[in-house]
Amino acid sequence: MGKDSLIFKINEGVQDMCYIWAREMKNTIKDEGVLIFFILVPLLYPLLYSWIYNNQVVRDVPVGIVDMSHSSLSREFVRHYDASPDVKVEYFCNNLDEAKALIGKQIIKGVIYIPNNFEQQVNRHEQALISVYCDMSIMLNYKAIYQTATAVIGQMNSRIQLSQSKNYTQRDEEISIKPLDFEEVPIFNSSGGYADFLIPGVLMLILHQTLLLGIGLAAGTARENNRFRDLVPVSKHYNGLFRIVLGKSLCYFMIYCIVGAYMTLVIPKMFGFVQIIEAKEILGIMVPYILATIFFGMMLSCTIRYRENVMLLVVFTSVPLLFLSGISWPQSNIPGAWRAIACFFPATFGIRGFVRLNTMGATLADVKQEYQALWIQVVVYFFATCAVYRYQIIHARKHAIERLNMMKAKAIEAKAKNKKNE
Repeated sequence: MGKDSLIFKINEGVQDMCYIWAREMKNTIKDEGVLIFFILVPLLYPLLYSWIYNNQVVRDVPVGIVDMSHSSLSREFVRHYDASPDVKVEYFCNNLDEAKALIGKQIIKGVIYIPNNFEQQVNRHEQALISVYCDMSIMLNYKAIYQTATAVIGQMNSRIQLSQSKNYTQRDEEISIKPLDFEEVPIFNSSGGYADFLIPGVLMLILHQTLLLGIGLAAGTARENNRFRDLVPVSKHYNGLFRIVLGKSLCYFMIYCIVGAYMTLVIPKMFGFVQIIEAKEILGIMVPYILATIFFGMMLSCTIRYRENVMLLVVFTSVPLLFLSGISWPQSNIPGAWRAIACFFPATFGIRGFVRLNTMGATLADVKQEYQALWIQVVVYFFATCAVYRYQIIHARKHAIERLNMMKAKAIEAKAKNKKNE
């Protein structure tokens, strides 16, 4: 088999790719910084987030009561309100100022104010008003306080109207007080849990950011270990563009296939999060997502000369990416310019697609837009990575030639000096 034959070149390319993969894997294992972000952070960070939000629903939100009525009807309201699992009556205050002071000290999160003429107004068939004061700094607390008050008022309204009704049958009385009724039927996130809504998106963002950090740190280490601060060493094994890119990316892909399986399969099972996605759909969305992130990270890593810059870049973008994905903030309310910027990050489409698959029961056909966008990014960022690595190879060879010429010049100079001395 000749060296110029196609089979020989393919065989040589595969061997070099395996060599680069093995070298990259060895460097990854030896580099403590890369290992932290490739293994330790993806292992522990999801556990931390999941434990924080494991309670899912806010319970026993502390509330203060200002009962100026001191009537049987007001006490009935307070009793029903306190019976709810979402809130807990902690204080009975003498006036509204005292209650607001407790809110200011964060002892309670809300106040229920019952006026002194509450029962008299109800008995006179007038509309009685109960005021609900809420700390709006945490929306979940506000939701618990307000919705509980709404539910209790609705129940008491029905009972009061029923007792005052003059109809003959109970069914007629029910229709007279509720000519229209509604039924709440949750479609997505039926548990109402905060973790079921947030954690899937956070897990995908953790995968994205840790992968970028690890690749960036590995690139920084490669530059620091190279005499000329080049990303690609001068070696017979690093003699082809595709074998370099594929060899390095194969190392990262193998590691993050395991990390991705841990985040998408193990973590939800450990904490009992809602997950209705199937294995084939996990594979369908995760493969292009990981590949797109790898090539995106490799492309960016060529512009990073120092390891510290990687931390600054990735940490700075973490929170904005969660907002730009449309998970924690409606996508329609994001300015168009920022939506355009978000399209450059694989996390945007990866988070959207995975959340819809995981918690909304969507199929790959339903997330076609996100799925196709990720594969487009795979192709675009692969060739972009090849382009920047070609630039790096040219520069590495240029530096090697300059060093060789310098050594030749020194050798000639030394030879000439020896002849002169003779």
